[in-house]
Amino acid sequence: MFSHYSGKVRVEWYPKKASTAFAVGDLVYADGSGAIQPADATSGMHIGVIQKKVVSTDSDYASTTLVPVLVPTDDTEWLVDVGTGTPTTAMVNNQYDLKDENEIDVSQQAKSVVTFTRYVSATKAVVKINAMIANRFIATS
Repeated sequence: MFSHYSGKVRVEWYPKKASTAFAVGDLVYADGSGAIQPADATSGMHIGVIQKKVVSTDSDYASTTLVPVLVPTDDTEWLVDVGTGTPTTAMVNNQYDLKDENEIDVSQQAKSVVTFTRYVSATKAVVKINAMIANRFIATS
């Protein structure tokens, strides 16, 4: 889960991909049709972090209704779970990949989606998201 840690954010509303589940704190990206979907290990044009849970029992699950997304600035930091690898203080200022929409992988550096800014614990880190659609450091897809 990506949780706002520090820096400025703004709330923007985007249509969600129909029939797709989201958890609060999932990193999302544009799916090419104007909707957002959960990020994955290969995504690179992220928009922000969704703030509404979407489940299959929701009345609008099969619709592309608008959902709130926290959109960061260049200085925004996020507390995030480390899903693969073991974070250390030596990783500060290095760039790493996503494992999925709510975890990072500190054993991979192929996409450099996040910059590790603070060590928190053996399972958590503070990061900045590099691969943002509005950021000058967009990762390749």
